[in-house]
Amino acid sequence: MSGPKVGLALGSGGARGFAHLGVIKVFIEEGIPIDLIAGSSMGAMVACFYGAGIEMDQLYKLSTSFKRKYYLDFTVPKMGFIAGKRVKELIRIFTKGKNIEQLNIPVAVVATDLMTGEKIVFKEGPIADAVRASIAIPGIFVPEKWNGRILVDGGVIDRIPVSVVKEMGADIVIAIDVSQVKRNEEISSIYDVIMQSIDIMQKELVSNREIASDIMIRPKVDMYSSRAFTNIKEIIEIGENEARKEIDNIKRVIECWKEK
Repeated sequence: MSGPKVGLALGSGGARGFAHLGVIKVFIEEGIPIDLIAGSSMGAMVACFYGAGIEMDQLYKLSTSFKRKYYLDFTVPKMGFIAGKRVKELIRIFTKGKNIEQLNIPVAVVATDLMTGEKIVFKEGPIADAVRASIAIPGIFVPEKWNGRILVDGGVIDRIPVSVVKEMGADIVIAIDVSQVKRNEEISSIYDVIMQSIDIMQKELVSNREIASDIMIRPKVDMYSSRAFTNIKEIIEIGENEARKEIDNIKRVIECWKEK
């Protein structure tokens, strides 16, 4: 008989989101199926890069060479400090200008409608537009305008999009949370204020995601900055280590599903 559909819910978390790569790499090595993915913010970017068929070793090289200067295009602050055109072009290049529906597996990208408070889930259309919207941290990035809507970071409304994965048809949901509150974080800029505030506001909401998912993986990356894009190698390795700890458990859940 065929196995269950396994879906990943990749959470937001800025630079800490590179831990998702470590988790995915271990799943591939251990033969854990990845049938579909939903992602918020950095989780959306990783989901689309993986879905576009970029090899894991290339993704590792790309992430460890990633620097903030590659995507920072400062603008006169009106609705955000960073225009976001540069990062949007980077996303378009790495995903070869594809649409979401052209990815190798079903992928959903979560964004937030700033005017209505609705959750917007992209399952088709240009990847660059959707991911650019999903990473638009309020107050930092200029919001993405799309179909008359003003969109911001998916993590604002759904930090770990477990419900989206279920709606996509997953039988087993594995959630990855990379955005714990960093205690005693050095707060020295408006960026720090906004990022830390979002993490704190979402702290309680995430407990519900744990109940709703079959497996929750929490790479211990809270000691690293979500904004600095340093220590990427260590962040990825932590993702690998936490994934390995859960492999037996995941295989057991898959076997139990088959027996049912």
